[in-house]
Amino acid sequence: MNWEEAYQRGEVFWNKDEPSPPLKQYLERSPIRGRALVPGCGHGHEVALAVEHGIDAVGLDLAPTGIASARALYPDLAERFVVGDLFSPPPELHGAFDLVLEHTCMSGLHPTLRNHYRRGIDLTLRRGGLLIGVWFIDPQLDPGDEGPPFPFSVPDLTALFAEGYEIVEDYVPEVSFASRVSRERVRVYRRL
Repeated sequence: MNWEEAYQRGEVFWNKDEPSPPLKQYLERSPIRGRALVPGCGHGHEVALAVEHGIDAVGLDLAPTGIASARALYPDLAERFVVGDLFSPPPELHGAFDLVLEHTCMSGLHPTLRNHYRRGIDLTLRRGGLLIGVWFIDPQLDPGDEGPPFPFSVPDLTALFAEGYEIVEDYVPEVSFASRVSRERVRVYRRL
């Protein structure tokens, strides 16, 4: 999928005009601090949420139009939105983050790109850092629809981070967007 073209056409079906309810609830319950990366930040809602909770967050997205939209929506946070590729992050982002806040970035990627996603997390998250994910496990696609979002299972998620990470928390969230009830999973990993 060409993300820039989708933003230019206004075909951003993944944008819900607010941050992820499970991530919001997690941040309200967990007093975490540090520098955070939000990969595939899109319109920047999760970056704004993190900053609201005292986290030094940076949003990264491939699509310049998505980043421009985030800067327009959150002008006070404009410098926190960066055009860039998680698969090949600039050297200044290597090991620069205590936290990665994941919401729908991986589910937007074709399954053949999941190892690249994992490599990007490895490059940006310092050892001992937390990968806090609201993982879209079951997008319930229409017959014949391949995605995005692309389905992946809990065992697939477990396998992707089996080496080099430990599970800190894992649960089905109590709150979600209406279209995602019981189809997401909050899983937090610590990088070893």
